[in-house]
Amino acid sequence: MSTEASSGASWCLADFTGAGYDKGRPKVIQALWLAASDVIMNWWFPGRARVAVLRAFGAKIDGGVLIRHRVRIHWPWKLSVGSNTWIGEGTWILNLEPVTIGSNVCVSQDVMLCTGSHDRHSPSFEFDNAPIVIRDGAWVAARATVLRGVTIGERAIVGATALVVQDVAPGSTSLAPRAANI
Repeated sequence: MSTEASSGASWCLADFTGAGYDKGRPKVIQALWLAASDVIMNWWFPGRARVAVLRAFGAKIDGGVLIRHRVRIHWPWKLSVGSNTWIGEGTWILNLEPVTIGSNVCVSQDVMLCTGSHDRHSPSFEFDNAPIVIRDGAWVAARATVLRGVTIGERAIVGATALVVQDVAPGSTSLAPRAANI
């Protein structure tokens, strides 16, 4: 049985249009950002300078924010970060839609924040994107993945390697499922 038949997929990727998706800036700005991001996210580039360049490209970043090296930010103009927040090295913010991160938030190493997806029912596999919000005082631990449309509540904790597909209530903890004992 083919993969298409077993999954029920019936889309034609050649017909994909990206209808409704707005990158938010002209192509020249997009190209400049892609070139700049390769330079500024290296270990030797000072953290304060990273924040300054992100702001120059339209990111809204309050004071006291630490963005470590190897952080990937798809579109800085779709990023808002509150004060005294840390974003750990290797984090990937795939923000096709806005990502809002509150104050005093810790986004640990290698976290994936992904606002993009596709509509599996669309004949042309069109986008099914939605924003991500991480409220004040939350902690998203190492290698966690937060998917589109999710809000992480105030003081909530997302455990290491967790896959978050729905909102996490304020003050609660969302953990990765434990592997079966073998």
